[in-house]
Amino acid sequence: MLFDSEDLTLPFSGTSSQVQRLSPAALAYLGDAVYELYIRALYLVPPRRLQDYHDQVVSQVRAESQARHLRSLQPHLTETELKILKRGRNSASRKPRRVDPEIYQQATSLETLLGYLYVTDPQRLIQLLTHIRLNLTTEDIEREGVTG
Repeated sequence: MLFDSEDLTLPFSGTSSQVQRLSPAALAYLGDAVYELYIRALYLVPPRRLQDYHDQVVSQVRAESQARHLRSLQPHLTETELKILKRGRNSASRKPRRVDPEIYQQATSLETLLGYLYVTDPQRLIQLLTHIRLNLTTEDIEREGVTG
């Protein structure tokens, strides 16, 4: 497994107050990296050409896909996690070039949540990423006829 919460050691060992002082943009920056690494690892099997890996990963790390994953997660989130989403959404102030601003805000919210969970609760991060993985499998089967 790519991320195992028992073995995951975090380079950030800040206190709760330090985590609360991190900007939503900093959390989104971290969450974007966590999300992309997770998605990259999911597509390593079966082996493919590098361009095929790239194409599949890009399709999942696009703002539209992230927003869709956020919508599937929302019913399962805690009140604290919903507050983090709101912080992330409100921080997405720059105007995106190619995507609807609402979609961009949702994607930034997801990245902010993933960054927050990476530094505060890796076990919960794994739960949410697993939920995303299960949705990806369902989407892939429906869209491409892939059989697990």
